[in-house]
Amino acid sequence: MNTLSGRKLVIGGIFVAVCAIYLLRLFFIQVMDDSYKLSANNNVLRYMTEYPARGLVYDRYGTLLVYNEVAYDLMVTPRQVKVIDTLDFCKTIGIKKEQFIKKMKQAKAYSSYKESAFEKQLSKETYAALQEKLYKFKGFFVQTRTLRKYPQEIAAHTLGYVGEVNDKIIAANSYYKLGDYIGISGIEKSYEEELRGKKGLKIQMVDVFNRPKGRFKDGIYDTLAVSGQNLVSSLSAKLQKYGEQLLQNKTGAIVAIDPSNGEILASISGPSYNPNLLVGRERTKNYGKLFLDKSLPLFNRALMAYYPPGSTFKLINGLIGEQEQVTFRETRYPCARGYPVMGGKPKCHPHPSPMDLPGAVSTSCNSYFCYVFRSIIDNRKKYANVVEGYNAWRNYVLSFGIGKKIHTDLPQELPGNVPTQAYYDKYFGKNGWKSSTIVSLSIGQGELGVTPLQMANIICSIANKGFYYTPHIVKGIGPKKEPRPEYKIRHYTKIAPEYFEPIIDGMQGAVDHGTSTAARLKDIVVCGKTGTAQNPHGKDHSVFIAFAPRENPKIAVAVLVENGGWGATWAVPIGGLMIEKYLRDSISKPDMEKRMLEGIVLSTEKKKAKETE
Repeated sequence: MNTLSGRKLVIGGIFVAVCAIYLLRLFFIQVMDDSYKLSANNNVLRYMTEYPARGLVYDRYGTLLVYNEVAYDLMVTPRQVKVIDTLDFCKTIGIKKEQFIKKMKQAKAYSSYKESAFEKQLSKETYAALQEKLYKFKGFFVQTRTLRKYPQEIAAHTLGYVGEVNDKIIAANSYYKLGDYIGISGIEKSYEEELRGKKGLKIQMVDVFNRPKGRFKDGIYDTLAVSGQNLVSSLSAKLQKYGEQLLQNKTGAIVAIDPSNGEILASISGPSYNPNLLVGRERTKNYGKLFLDKSLPLFNRALMAYYPPGSTFKLINGLIGEQEQVTFRETRYPCARGYPVMGGKPKCHPHPSPMDLPGAVSTSCNSYFCYVFRSIIDNRKKYANVVEGYNAWRNYVLSFGIGKKIHTDLPQELPGNVPTQAYYDKYFGKNGWKSSTIVSLSIGQGELGVTPLQMANIICSIANKGFYYTPHIVKGIGPKKEPRPEYKIRHYTKIAPEYFEPIIDGMQGAVDHGTSTAARLKDIVVCGKTGTAQNPHGKDHSVFIAFAPRENPKIAVAVLVENGGWGATWAVPIGGLMIEKYLRDSISKPDMEKRMLEGIVLSTEKKKAKETE
């Protein structure tokens, strides 16, 4: 009996304990814990995402380049939508009944219980009219967010644009939800995490008429949005705008960099577009027009277009020849308006001959650098065969940031092309090629492909006598006002500093009395090199690279005008004007400026289109 009594007490105790636990839990849920009330009161509470303001973007002098403007998204929770006056609703927000039906189907397909955007980016006027009637349209509410605005209307490719996330982005990153926006290109994409900030949440009480009645529990469950960090770009808004004006009615690119730190002062791709076209409700329509435009205004030529560098590449060949000790300042080679070894091909223009290395640079002698290239590749005292010589030459070229990505902080950068041994083996057959087969590389032609950004980086390396900083577009992030650490590192070429002087002497000579005199400036020593890049699809491209002043350079610039012909025709004057504008903020050659601003250079395709009109 005692045993049976004990068991009863144990079992009874267990039941009492379980009941006590349940009672305590119910008391906690109903009296102490409000989180369950949130779930139970979903039908009278509205959960609104607080979108943070994206960070602002300034130029290097504090000029505002990107700011935010308030926009209004009309949201809907399908299961809360009751019978409404559809015609009145559609008239108020400016859509047709067919659109209303389609949008409701899309919202229900996403979720009947979760809110989603019904109509995005309402105007202030539409928002005001809707607010007066919103109580009639149960299940609908307005959510505030911001849109980007570009007050200077410049640097579209560099600043980039913002667009709505897709399913792929949402699946890859849990931060983003349907209807969120993300940087698609330019700075907006590269610095998305810094610019976007952190979303918050606001829980709002609404009455049976869908009217807001205040914050739930005085906002104790709300979380604040944290604004994105502001960015200070390295761009000079004034120089950027000036460069875009110089490149109007032309196709090509201009890139200007401060050699002392790698900061990009201007990055221009022409044709361009007004960045405000890709903002707001008209964005989709405008993007379609830009995408179909045959002049390719969306294509960032500064970072993505491959061009033969032409005679500007002679600078690198001369430096490699010096480093390899097969070329010296005093070295002279003959020129009979062409490379004698190959019967006068490649051809050359008239100039005194023979000339030393600085003279060959200033006059841009094709024959001279063909000899230099051959002496590097065919140096049998050092290399057993042409393949070894070529690979050594190619490694020197790669050290200037050509044929590989520089890893700038702008997206969509392409690496350019320096052909490999394998390429030539495949094309000509193994042991089927020699220095004369690929001699066009000596003057920047053949299979070489260089982006304008890389051209500007080459001239930075020469201005610094053997090193460069990775070109970057942001010099300050948030309160630190410093660039990312990787942009403070020097990258050295494979050329010793002492070999740059003869090349720089030749570049100064080119501007003072050679092929680049249109870039000459009073009291400022400009060092430059022209290029006339052969184009199999039409007229040659006009190319110019330069830096100034010679001592303690402050700007390096690369200019390429497609189908512009001689380098001296378009690229040199534009480069000289860019240098003077930056260093002096004034122009001493108004006639030249007028000719560049008003000049029209039509591509082969545009000429054909015009002829058929």
